[in-house]
Amino acid sequence: MTTTLAHRMRPTSLNDVLGQKHIIGEKALFTQFVKKKHPMSTILYGPPGCGKTTLASALANDLDIPFRLFNASTGNKKEMDMIIEEAKMSGELFVIIDEVHRLNKDKQDHLLPHIENGLLIIAGCTTANPYHSINPAIRSRCQIVEVKPLSLEDIIEGLNRALVSENGLHNQFKVEDGVFQYIAKLSSGDIRYAYNCLEVSSILCDDSFITMDIVKNSLHKANAQFDKDEDQYYDTLSGLQKSIRGSDPNGAMYYLGKLIEANDIESLERRVITTAYEDIGLANPNACMRTVIAFQAAKIIGFPEARIPIASVIIDLCLSPKSKSSEAAIDAALSSLAAHPYPAPHYLRLTPVGLEEDEKYDYNRPELWEYIQYLPEALKGQQFYIPWMTSQYEKALAENYRRLLKHGRTHNIKELNNKKKTNHQ
Repeated sequence: MTTTLAHRMRPTSLNDVLGQKHIIGEKALFTQFVKKKHPMSTILYGPPGCGKTTLASALANDLDIPFRLFNASTGNKKEMDMIIEEAKMSGELFVIIDEVHRLNKDKQDHLLPHIENGLLIIAGCTTANPYHSINPAIRSRCQIVEVKPLSLEDIIEGLNRALVSENGLHNQFKVEDGVFQYIAKLSSGDIRYAYNCLEVSSILCDDSFITMDIVKNSLHKANAQFDKDEDQYYDTLSGLQKSIRGSDPNGAMYYLGKLIEANDIESLERRVITTAYEDIGLANPNACMRTVIAFQAAKIIGFPEARIPIASVIIDLCLSPKSKSSEAAIDAALSSLAAHPYPAPHYLRLTPVGLEEDEKYDYNRPELWEYIQYLPEALKGQQFYIPWMTSQYEKALAENYRRLLKHGRTHNIKELNNKKKTNHQ
């Protein structure tokens, strides 16, 4: 056998895929794609080894559609042109795009019309959160699907399959009780890692009996994503954010250490910068700025030294005052907008029509600007921003906010113009 166990055990049909019942269950999305012969472009995101590419290729096989692989990091425009020409000849083509978050603008622009008209059906695979890393133009044309880390039971089921499968170890080995559970715990939801563990153990085994000692001697550390006692990938990122929010630098350092072991600077950067603006925000804007700078430095120097600026800024965020006022303000505004999408008042529009000169917004009267009503009339007096008084900085903002609220706002620009013009004279 010249290929790895993990490669030989890769499912070719959705029926053979481990876990992911939210995607391939009886009424789930991919099942319906196959049942109704009506696939759509998707973005599959999740941690390494959870089965993103496997799901995509199994879907293509079940649909009986030819598919091609394209890597967004290494693939060039010439390869893309060949794929598009093949699609034109066959009428449609399924394209699995690995590391889709690295697709540059030129490649995206090249693909977009073909995704739009259905010539190409893509399955973009990424470890990055697509809501942060995928261009909106691509994202809006695809269904976003989270591929979750496999459970302990899923990994054990996969190992049992590999032990007996003709493509696997073909019943040539016996395994001591507890071995599969031990490997599954070390794998942190990564089935590739579990298969590799089993394969190495089978190579080291002399008498066709794989014992716990053989497994332990062949593996020096747990899967680099996380250690064996923790939950999965996104839970670790969540633990880091909640430790920062709860002002616990020790908890934050623990979860940071796990993510550093995974060499996962990109996920760290996205989550920590988001945390800075979400949880610290206006209580300490300089800390938000320092977070961006720290990750710029970290990416320049790389691991292992990158751990130093990252650890420094995370401790800074932990011990900083917190304010979620800006997040709460935009969420309140979005909620209001969803219920009542009122247009901007006529006098605020870029090219107001049918207004007299003294009814228009005056670009030359800065003394009037803080008196004007900017909300639509139906939302007059609505306050989305509620200050958190957790720092001197936001207290100063709140004081200015109170002063502005005392002015009141009026929609009658003409009256305001005339009144202020008289006072000004």
